Order: sequence, then structure tokens, then C-alpha cells
Amino acid sequence: MSDVELPRELNTNVPHSARVYDWWLGGKDNYAADRVLGQKVVDLVPMTPDSARANRAFLHRAARTVADLGITQFLDLGAGLPTVDNTHTVVQQVNSDNRVVYVDYDPIVLVHGRALLEGSGPTRVVQADIRDPQAIIEHPEVTELIDFSQPVCVLGVAVMHFFSDEEDPHSVVARLRDAMAPGSYLVLSHITGEGTSESDKVLDVMQQMMKDPPTFRPHREVVRFFDGFELLEPGVVPVHLWRPEDPPADRPQWRELGDEDQPFWIYAGLGRKA
Repeated sequence: MSDVELPRELNTNVPHSARVYDWWLGGKDNYAADRVLGQKVVDLVPMTPDSARANRAFLHRAARTVADLGITQFLDLGAGLPTVDNTHTVVQQVNSDNRVVYVDYDPIVLVHGRALLEGSGPTRVVQADIRDPQAIIEHPEVTELIDFSQPVCVLGVAVMHFFSDEEDPHSVVARLRDAMAPGSYLVLSHITGEGTSESDKVLDVMQQMMKDPPTFRPHREVVRFFDGFELLEPGVVPVHLWRPEDPPADRPQWRELGDEDQPFWIYAGLGRKA
């Protein structure tokens, strides 16, 4: 870990999803317990780090797409630990005045995020629980930068799978959607078990070792998050197939991209509120 002062309640002996993800991305903000779990998953499904990097690349492409469409305010939910090319870095390359608020319930994210973002312009990190979207919408540090009467981009990248079915994550997204102005966008990715035959083994390992294991959901349940949004091409697809940087010249349409047999962990999509 870096030299940033960490909260005393931090338990480094239990793997944490954000730190495991950080390790898969090649980051340094992780502990031995995170690396042990990360390696167990990689041993079962070697493509896992590639999938994590593909998810990060999706975040970059989708955020840039929305910024290019003229959206100037971004609410990044469950942002996780700061890593290379965060949302504000990407969208402020398009317009330096673009405003970004990161939201996470984890105090370690707040500590690292504020250290990273010092002097970075119209950007904030807020500690809040996504399970209470109204509290986020009304949070004074959020409303300082985000005007919900104007189009906003809400990002839920690799976060809603940490909600159990009992916590009804679809209703959380729906409540945020209802607060968003017409012309707003939703960027979302979600883990699934449909892309690899080893998903049951991986989920068993995660449930044994993690405090916050994910809930794998099928394609139809990921699509449900976009109720009330118009999906942009290519729809909800494996994350590596969402508008890859260099689509083959002989297959120009996103919907026609192949590689259906390539294993994957994550579905991803981008929708616009009419």
C-alpha cells in the first residue's frame, strides 16, 4: 500500500472486492489476503485479469462517449480505489470544466480519493451508501457539482453485483433514473456467470473468503437495469465487445462483432433517458 494514512477500522486480513480488483489491474493498493483470493480466482479462470482490464477500458470508452455527446456532469457510483485514468481524467480531457463526483461507502476509498484528487479541478469524492440513493441525490457535496435538473451521466461500473437480490438493486437504479433529467445517461457493467464454465467454482471461493461476495446475474437481469433508458449500440454485451477501439474493417457494425466463444465475466451497456 501507499503511505496514505488509513482508517483504523480497516481489516487487512479479509479480502476486499476493491483491493482484489486493484490487484487484477496491476495496482499496489492491496494486501496479502486480497492477493491470495485474487490468485485463487485466476487459477480457476486465467482470463480474469484480462476481464478486469476490459471492464476498465469499457469505463473509459463509455465515459468518453458520453462526454463527446456534450454531457458535463458525471456521478460515479461505487468508484473503488483510484487507479490509472479515472473517470475525471477521461472526461476532463474532452472538457476541462466537466464535473465529476465519486461516491463510495468505503472509508479507504475516501482517504485515497481525496489525496489523489487534490487540486484536480471540479471533482469530489463523497462517502455514501448507494443503497440510499436519495441521500446521494441530496448530499451537499454532490449538489455542489451535480444539478439533477440538467442531464447527468450516472456510472455504475462493476458495483451493482455487490447488491443481493434481497436488496433489490434494480429499484436503486430506478430511483436514480427517476431523479435524472431527460437526456441523461446510465453507464453500467455487471458480473455474470454466463461467460465461463468455472463460475460456480469461483463464486464458491468468493463466498468463502470475502466479506462482500458478488451476485452473478444473467443477461436478462443486467438488461433490466436499463428499464426506462434507450440502449445505445451494441446494447448489453460482453464487456470486451462494447465498442472496441479497433473493430474489424469487414464487420463495421457493433452488433455484428463476433468472439462469442471468448470467455468473459462481465456484461456492459450504455443507455440514454428519453
